[in-house]
Amino acid sequence: MKKNIWFTGIAAISLLLGLSLSSCNNYPRENTLKIYNWSDYIDEELIAEFEEWYQQQTGEEVHVIYQLFDINEVMLSKIEKGQEDFDLVCPSDYIIERMLARDLALPIFDDEFRSFPDSIDYISNVSPYVQGLFSKLVMPDGKNPNDYSVGYMWGTVGILYNRAYATAEDTDSWGALFNPKFRNKMFIKDAFRDVYSPMLIYAKTLEARQNGTLAEDEYLPIEEIEALSFDSSDESIALVESYLKRISPYVTGWEADFGKEMMTSKNPKAYINLQWSGDAVFAMTEAEGVGVDLYYNVPREGSNVWFDGWVIPKYAKNVKAARYFIDFMCRPDNAIRNMEATGYVSVIGTEEVLEAMTDETMPTRCDLTYFFTDPEGNPLAGTESVPVNEVMYPDRSVVERCAMMHDSGARTEALLDMWSRVKSNM
Repeated sequence: MKKNIWFTGIAAISLLLGLSLSSCNNYPRENTLKIYNWSDYIDEELIAEFEEWYQQQTGEEVHVIYQLFDINEVMLSKIEKGQEDFDLVCPSDYIIERMLARDLALPIFDDEFRSFPDSIDYISNVSPYVQGLFSKLVMPDGKNPNDYSVGYMWGTVGILYNRAYATAEDTDSWGALFNPKFRNKMFIKDAFRDVYSPMLIYAKTLEARQNGTLAEDEYLPIEEIEALSFDSSDESIALVESYLKRISPYVTGWEADFGKEMMTSKNPKAYINLQWSGDAVFAMTEAEGVGVDLYYNVPREGSNVWFDGWVIPKYAKNVKAARYFIDFMCRPDNAIRNMEATGYVSVIGTEEVLEAMTDETMPTRCDLTYFFTDPEGNPLAGTESVPVNEVMYPDRSVVERCAMMHDSGARTEALLDMWSRVKSNM
């Protein structure tokens, strides 16, 4: 199955020009839907198709203004200051948590939009696994995070590696980052949260083995990994900093986005890359086209599972159209198209998606009973062993050692200071 048809430069320019033109048409605000999302994160044809679908369902016109961001905090700053009246944004997990904590989100499922007719109710297609992750978001006043946010894409953090220079065994542990054979041959994601959590898990695993509470072939239970996802104490920050400073002089580059392209070179500057699963899929596909063999591993000590989701900001002007757009994105056929366009994995867990993603040519079979279920939450038939891209849909044994990141609140500044010190140590 063909994947990762990412925006080319021309396509991206065309999309931005289209957005600029639509924003100059001065449509009434009540007929305008302003969306703020990551770049390269949607099948762009769905935007116009949504406008047609919305009119069919409601009898009303809507015109989408679709703008792009590349940093969570930039998007959040605009929402916090009330500078932009976006109707819909798609932040990452910890930013969703921060928006909910700061009362910056409107409920999606209020009385007016409690439910759609059964014929167009697609939000119920979101996998119970993802709904369970959302329920772990910390929210004040006992409110349900699933009433304020709906998942869009999800994935893991792991190690992308070049099979000509590294093996699955090499990358089966975060110890790969300390392996002398990869010195000056590794990229590290310039995203302190995605690095901090795995390093803390790794450091605590080694600590437990040293004090005898874990055997050499044992790993921390998921309960402890989940607890560490909240840990930004001075002690833990210092521990992670000490580990990262050991490897920082040997890092080829701290990369925000270029790692996936650089790894596809026949003369690579790096052999391994701490990477997001979605970008790993992109890199693997691109590399295959030029004869480079890349693969991806989630180390056994444990890692992050992340997600991005839809939120209606506090200053939204068109809540109705925003919820219809969320619903439209949850249609299985649209979820499949978005995955084909981006390489990232939709949160939709229906039989149609399972069928589309099943690939008998895949060498691995994964237990996906945690993700693909019927409306009652029962695993779909055959999901115990599915031939599928295991980078996109990891086996149950992988996700059961991954925990969601949380907002570090007032401790964020301490984490950023640590990150600056580490990178200046090169």
